[in-house]
Amino acid sequence: MELTFSKRSQKLGEGIFSLLNTKKEELLKEGRTVYNFSVGTPDFHPPVHIMEAMQKACGVPENYRYALTDRPELLEAVKNFYQTRFGVDLKSEQIMSLYGSQEGMAHIALPLCDPGDTFLAPDPGYPVFGIGPELMGAKCATYPLYRKNNFLPDFDDIPGETAMRAKFMLISYPANPVCSVADDRFYEKAIAFARQYQLILLHDNAYADLVYGGKTGGSFLSYPGAMDVGIEFFSLSKSYNMTGMRISFAVGNERIIEEFKKVRSQIDYGTFLPVQYAAIAALTGPQDSVKEQCKLYEERCNTLCRGLSSIGWEVPDGQGTMFVWAPIPEHYTSSEKFALELMEKTGVIVVPGTAFGSLGEGYVRMALVYPVEEIKKAVRAIEESGILKV
Repeated sequence: MELTFSKRSQKLGEGIFSLLNTKKEELLKEGRTVYNFSVGTPDFHPPVHIMEAMQKACGVPENYRYALTDRPELLEAVKNFYQTRFGVDLKSEQIMSLYGSQEGMAHIALPLCDPGDTFLAPDPGYPVFGIGPELMGAKCATYPLYRKNNFLPDFDDIPGETAMRAKFMLISYPANPVCSVADDRFYEKAIAFARQYQLILLHDNAYADLVYGGKTGGSFLSYPGAMDVGIEFFSLSKSYNMTGMRISFAVGNERIIEEFKKVRSQIDYGTFLPVQYAAIAALTGPQDSVKEQCKLYEERCNTLCRGLSSIGWEVPDGQGTMFVWAPIPEHYTSSEKFALELMEKTGVIVVPGTAFGSLGEGYVRMALVYPVEEIKKAVRAIEESGILKV
């Protein structure tokens, strides 16, 4: 029997992440020391009170049934959290849980787009921003992010006819992979742009709690007019190290949330109840660990950026997220070639910027998943390899 598959499936190659993993396994078999900065999975643990809430809920047999809907206690926890943390008032009808923001960003195209409709996503940008909606049949049009603009979009770079066709626009700050943080003026411009072209804004706010330099991350929904034009995805993965639990929230415009719920009700039986109780514990419990963790990430970021700069690889300090977005050394012209050579010579694994879009060429992304002392060892390995010498 000859098997045939969809065109959308055939567009998904194994890509650079598969190649990096294969090379990593080869190095480990050779007994080499490997520093894997490629995967953005936190090495911190969830706070104890979150794990205890999950464990307690797992001991209740009734919690293994279909959840079907979000628990009232969870909706109340999100409302109180958004009011306390961001100064944003929400109603229960403006909140829904998701199996992580990735799942949400893929399926959001179902209520917002018909097959062939256009949406806007950043280049460079987190891959699911483009791939997710495309898998639902929408057509991606990218808008550029440039270093000269602090990797914030210049709305004049988006052709008016493209903006007129677009059903929605994905924005995300603090931004993965480019690690920039947006200012008030950006959000004001984004909301005005959405109104002008009658498109919906989707804001990924996964790194709201990882902003450096003494600043505090906020919410897109706190800006006047935001609730009229869009929704926000807020994840518990990075703030509370709950990556494997797969829970985040879509919040904001009530009509969008209503349509989104309607579509997902056809493919979803609700978030596993013990995970809901863990989320309640995260949102209502002490937040000291979140602030302390941000300090630790910032220390790691400074250690990596300043350490690399001290040995001849000029890397600017990061502004936020759990990543570093580093220009490749000047004598290299290919991000992928540099990443592969870096791994071979030093055991340090990074992601080529081209994995995040064509405008990622000239950069690599590094995840801050090692303690300071291990980061220092990785920097020494790079220095001793001679790879930075022309």
